Amino acid sequence: MSAPFQSLCVFCGANSGTNPAFDRVARELGHYLAENEIRLVTGGGSLGLMGAVADGCIEAGGEMVGVITHYLEERELAHPLAHRMEVVDTMLARKKRMADLSDGFISLPGGIGTLDEMFEMLTWSRLQEHDKPSGLLNVDGFYDELISFCTKTQVEAGFITAVDAANLVCSNDIPDLIEKLASAAASGPSSLYRT
Repeated sequence: MSAPFQSLCVFCGANSGTNPAFDRVARELGHYLAENEIRLVTGGGSLGLMGAVADGCIEAGGEMVGVITHYLEERELAHPLAHRMEVVDTMLARKKRMADLSDGFISLPGGIGTLDEMFEMLTWSRLQEHDKPSGLLNVDGFYDELISFCTKTQVEAGFITAVDAANLVCSNDIPDLIEKLASAAASGPSSLYRT
């Protein structure tokens, strides 16, 4: 694979959701990262899609690094087979550490926490706090309405430009998404302060 990634962070739900495709694709993504020697960085949990992507990576012989808060670790939610587990004090520290450990980001289906993480990474790239690409794996159309909102509604309302909207790289296919992220990494994101 030609993608310039040593590690990718995956944001996703701590629940599995109602569609069996979510779990299946999370495991496939974990396998894909392992087979392409890309380290997986996650929120460190063992449940839901977070556990599934980690399990897929570990099963395929890949490296999984988790970053979890003391609060979640104390509830024994940390993945027991992580190659490395870092424990931090707050959710903000968790996001920052996950970003520091990663060359880019992929969001699978998830809830409010997943959306928070995805939009935080997009905001940080726009404010030049990092230049790492953000991708959305649109499993079974889960994110269709969000993609439309980000690429059409916000643009038409004048809150972001089409160039800004393109910072969120979208696909429903794992290899295609990784290739698009590689292209985005090479060109760099749009920035609020770019001249």
